[in-house]
Amino acid sequence: MKTVQMTLDEDLVKEVDRVSKDLHTTRSAFTRKALREALVRYKLDILEIKHREGYQRHPVADDEFSVWESEQDWGDA
Repeated sequence: MKTVQMTLDEDLVKEVDRVSKDLHTTRSAFTRKALREALVRYKLDILEIKHREGYQRHPVADDEFSVWESEQDWGDA
């Protein structure tokens, strides 16, 4: 592991310390987990943007999924 120095708002540090104590973990462990989760969210956001842009460039045709309509089963019959 590598030690890094960060500048954080004092109220943020207090809140992280409070939550870390509630979770019975350390400030560092809590921060590592939060950063990992933020990276996962970032990657998902990028994929969603690419997905949206793809559909904007190539919109779904009106009949593109109609072949599946006869296959739908809503369990009400």
